Amino acid sequence: MLADFDAQATVAVKDLTRARTFYEQILGLKPVKGDAQRGVQGYTSGKSSIVVYESEFAGTNQATTVTFSMGGKFDEVMRELTAKGVRFEHYDFPGVKMDGDVHVFGDNRVAWFKDPDGNIINLGNY
Repeated sequence: MLADFDAQATVAVKDLTRARTFYEQILGLKPVKGDAQRGVQGYTSGKSSIVVYESEFAGTNQATTVTFSMGGKFDEVMRELTAKGVRFEHYDFPGVKMDGDVHVFGDNRVAWFKDPDGNIINLGNY
């Protein structure tokens, strides 16, 4: 039933203005429909979309909120984000090798970072 419909990531933030700066200027997402008075901003990312909205519960999720599949552009995107000041998280997973800020799972290269509210964002070469 739901397999026929598009899904979107939904990210809670404390301050929409601060979040917009991060999502638009640092991540380079394209804003679409939004309602600043209601504290909501939509973005496009490839064929997907992300909704960022203000919530008192922002940043309380301790798991990945959004995943971006980079394919062969993974290393290029990592360099660009590093140049913009993004700091990457390091997690201790059994059997995973680190290559700088990148977690290496066999052929998969994966990195995580947080937005200003502590939401965890994932990048991968998948």
